[in-house]
Amino acid sequence: MNPEDLKYSKDHTWVRVEDDEGTVGITNYAQESLGDIVYVDVPEEDDDVEAGEEVAEVESTKATSSVISPVSGTVIEVNEDIEDSPDTINEDPYGDGWIVRIKLSDPSELKGLMDADAYQTFVEEESD
Repeated sequence: MNPEDLKYSKDHTWVRVEDDEGTVGITNYAQESLGDIVYVDVPEEDDDVEAGEEVAEVESTKATSSVISPVSGTVIEVNEDIEDSPDTINEDPYGDGWIVRIKLSDPSELKGLMDADAYQTFVEEESD
């Protein structure tokens, strides 16, 4: 089940917003589609990111996939644990498997993202 407190993008990423900061990761659906994740290429702190552009890259036993940022802003923290243990994303995509924290530059972008129910419907339609 997709957590209710997150916003979701059509690129299968999520963001958890607290004040003007967003924690970003990939959804359970995305990690299941990728299979066993073996490597994560993360940005540097202080990198600027734009919504709809690559913020990280995830490599699995099946494929390499871009992680598309759902929000714009500046990277303020990178999850170093997933660099050493990328399979954490498979085990806990909504918790310890987060990828980056971003200081939001345009909080109005959140209005264009889906809630948990809308995302679930989107995934079901995409799977048909």
